[in-house]
Amino acid sequence: MHDDRNLVEARLKRVLDERIRPAVHPESIPLDVAVWNAPGEPVPVTEGLAAPTEPIAVGDRWGAPWGTCWFRISGTVPEAWAGRTVEAILDLGFDENMPGFQCEGLVYRPDGTPVKGLNPRNQWVRIGAPVAGGEDVLLHIEAASNPVILDYHPFLPTQLGDKETAGSEPQYTLARMDLAVFDENVWNLVQDLEVLGELMQELPVEGARRWDVLRAIGRALDAVDLQDVNGTAAAARAELAAVLATPAEPTAHRISAVGHAHIDSAWLWPLRETVRKVARTTSNMTALLEDEPDFVFAMSQAQQFAWIKEHRPEVYAKVKKAVADGRFVPSGGMWVESDTNMPGSEAMARQFVHGKRFFLDEFGIENDEAWLPDTFGFAAGLPQIIKAAGSKWLLTQKISWSQTNKFPHHTFQWEGIDGTRIFTHFPPVDTYNCSMKGSEIAHAAKNFKDKGVARHSLAPTGWGDGGGGTTREMIAKAARMRSLEGSATVTWETPTDFFTKAEAEYPNAPVWVGELYLELHRATLTSQAKTKQGNRRSEHLLREAELWAATAAVRTGFPYPYEQLDRIWKTVLLHQFHDILPGSSIAWVHREAEKTYAAVAEELNGIVDAAMRALAKDTPSGETLVFNSAPHTRGGVPAGGAAAVTVGSGGRLAPREDGGYVLDNDLLQVEIDSRGLVVSAYDIGAEREAVAPGQAANLLQIHPDFPNMWDAWDVDAFYRNTVTDLTDLDELTPVEEGGVVGVRIVRSFGDSKVTQQLTLSPGAKRLDIDTEVEWHETEKFLKAAFPLDIHAERYASETQFGHFYRATHTNTSWETAKFEACNHRFVHLEEPGWGVALVNDSTYGHDVTRSVRDCDAGTTTTVRVSLLRAPRFPDPETDQGVHRFRHALAPGAAIGDAVREGFRINLPERRVVGERAVAPLVTVDNDAVVVSAVKLADDASGDVVVRLYESTGGRARVRLGTGFELVGMTVTDLLERPLAVGNVPVRVDGGVQLSLRPFELVTVRLTRG
Repeated sequence: MHDDRNLVEARLKRVLDERIRPAVHPESIPLDVAVWNAPGEPVPVTEGLAAPTEPIAVGDRWGAPWGTCWFRISGTVPEAWAGRTVEAILDLGFDENMPGFQCEGLVYRPDGTPVKGLNPRNQWVRIGAPVAGGEDVLLHIEAASNPVILDYHPFLPTQLGDKETAGSEPQYTLARMDLAVFDENVWNLVQDLEVLGELMQELPVEGARRWDVLRAIGRALDAVDLQDVNGTAAAARAELAAVLATPAEPTAHRISAVGHAHIDSAWLWPLRETVRKVARTTSNMTALLEDEPDFVFAMSQAQQFAWIKEHRPEVYAKVKKAVADGRFVPSGGMWVESDTNMPGSEAMARQFVHGKRFFLDEFGIENDEAWLPDTFGFAAGLPQIIKAAGSKWLLTQKISWSQTNKFPHHTFQWEGIDGTRIFTHFPPVDTYNCSMKGSEIAHAAKNFKDKGVARHSLAPTGWGDGGGGTTREMIAKAARMRSLEGSATVTWETPTDFFTKAEAEYPNAPVWVGELYLELHRATLTSQAKTKQGNRRSEHLLREAELWAATAAVRTGFPYPYEQLDRIWKTVLLHQFHDILPGSSIAWVHREAEKTYAAVAEELNGIVDAAMRALAKDTPSGETLVFNSAPHTRGGVPAGGAAAVTVGSGGRLAPREDGGYVLDNDLLQVEIDSRGLVVSAYDIGAEREAVAPGQAANLLQIHPDFPNMWDAWDVDAFYRNTVTDLTDLDELTPVEEGGVVGVRIVRSFGDSKVTQQLTLSPGAKRLDIDTEVEWHETEKFLKAAFPLDIHAERYASETQFGHFYRATHTNTSWETAKFEACNHRFVHLEEPGWGVALVNDSTYGHDVTRSVRDCDAGTTTTVRVSLLRAPRFPDPETDQGVHRFRHALAPGAAIGDAVREGFRINLPERRVVGERAVAPLVTVDNDAVVVSAVKLADDASGDVVVRLYESTGGRARVRLGTGFELVGMTVTDLLERPLAVGNVPVRVDGGVQLSLRPFELVTVRLTRG
């Protein structure tokens, strides 16, 4: 037989496009349209419905950037349409290729009842099925004219990302406002032909099934009268019935489809617009659930549920009912789908505390899965946190974006730094916006790496980011693929259904140990420095506020601010969303974030100050007390306590012959040359030099930074090919004050200026580096290099509740790909018996390289901290302005010293005048054990909750002492619920004895007498 595949396939495409799809709505009449342009920000629904309107016609322009237009749509169903199904087709000017990235609308009835969302792939509203004829139609559309930021030519700088610079030019043209007859038979023919045509493309040419499908399609097209599609659709469908009814092979891959609409809580739109995106999407999905009995929809992010509860109660009522029916599934158990690399230990824990508690309180639902399809890699401390929150599974998709190495599993056990394992799944469909295309389903089956031992995968199905979620077309196509020869089987299931089956069939899944590093989007560790600083400082202020408020509540009856802290935590957690904290949102988002962090700091400092004054018995006649919020004793002040202290003898400063200076405090001797560079950092006690021979530390370096795509997200390896060392000097001045000795350095480069103060304090075995950068560069990357005389094959980076080791070498492509990585408060390098720590107060990105020196064949290991970038998309003014950073170089530091110095630089001492010293509320007798939180229990019982962890990677026995009468103790999960199994504490006089494994996290609830 002659091969006529191309002929049939081309015929199918044209007939579908030009004849069959247009026949879905064979008759239509125009609707009358009027509009009201809301001034400024969005208005309440009642105001929008009642506003005066003026006529507007199809073809007219509408919608200034970030504006809102309320359209009033009216008309009458023709009497001749009686008995037929009628829909309104409402096209606001959509581009079907941009669901979620342009204008959107929410349709209301005149009484304010939400009907459904309008999106590029979802433009219909059902009027009646059937209609009686003669009905009056009146609908209102709240339409958002969100501008297109990511266009067909992506990553071009644009001023549209900020309302203040976006202008007022209308963005859209009203395209269609009609009443139309809906022919369900033709619509079903479209779904039949699409499913079979897409399946056919994926089947092997040599197989009989492909030809059976091809011939059936040919017969169906023969049966269609192109001048009477509606009258012949049934005959065409009959020709396809047999091939659609042939069941799938018993060995077919099995896909659990989960209705999904991944909505970024902010990205190319501000937070306020996400509230409306969620309302539109959930209105769509609750309506679809009513029409489709097999459909299941899952939505993550407790914050998004909370938003519609607060701002769209009429929508939330429908959501809550659908949740109660088991069809609308709250998933993930986190406050938002956060970044997981940069959030600190407590913040990462609180994502689950606040997320899971919201779902429990609102719906009585406990999540077993963490749901993070779009997060940019996963820190090695996360498995323990997931388990400590009472969950056991993880789903993500983003690792499929890695550019260098393909991850070897789709279903596996992920092991974290403490040994905790979490059953994890990467959907092989390689998208979290599956649309049920045959190519997607075939790719999932072919791509699945665990064939032969497992057969299940998950497909998150629906348009995200405000694209409207799952469509009726996706559901129809899934129904045809429930059991279809040549295809994977598709069944709508909840995440729990999927994970239960997947785990049962794969009890010995392979294990992946350590971080899940995304080989892409590495620059998110540096972009938008002020957002990152706001996060870091908010995390530590929250620690202080909880610690001192709890201490004051127990000691003085100070009113513990439960509701205030709860609200502030949720604000900070929201801003850890994976496009806010990583710096990949539009200017509007980061401009608002800076203001929000300032307000958070003011509130938290107020709590801290009031609690400290209550504890110290504030009085003008008292002495100055030093409060220590860090988890280690320092300067004679115990952790979590306050005392009067005296300052020891100061350091010495002397000139060098070259015009530089020598700093000395009997622990360290630091030499700074005439260029203002650190050429020696000598550990006097160990008689060991930290800086590599012939090298200089604290060397600022600048690179060109123009990645191939994803400007704010990416830094490509070729950036290293060109580097400029910033050694020109404007000023080098000695500094001496209060026993602190140092130098002030000023440099100019490009259009920017940097001022640094390098200081050595009494009794401190570290060089403090304070940096101020007045940054006005574009598409540049600023780093600070520290070449160290250390031979190490690996180095430690702090992560949640511990640290993680990465290689310093590039033996394999996996190690080579990690050319930019994340740390929290410290990076630590060590030879046996001696090491160096580099700590920071607000930076995350860094790189580590090693080389062998010609002069002595020794190894130089260079750590470079990433300070600033200047991408132009999506915020063309990224990081322009003044920035301040604090770092410290600590020669001779063991890993425990790195932990201690990291807390020190992030938790500066506070001073209050008062009459009495403050004893700690709780104490630990082992410096390897870090107390990460001291607070009152969230249930307002008055119990004291203490969270602690082993910080050095070894075993630890610790006595947790209490500064109050202890009458009860319980080890709990993160939600402060008793654990049936786990670490068993031993009651000792006035405290609790615990034994911790390496990096083990324990939460203890203490009941006071």
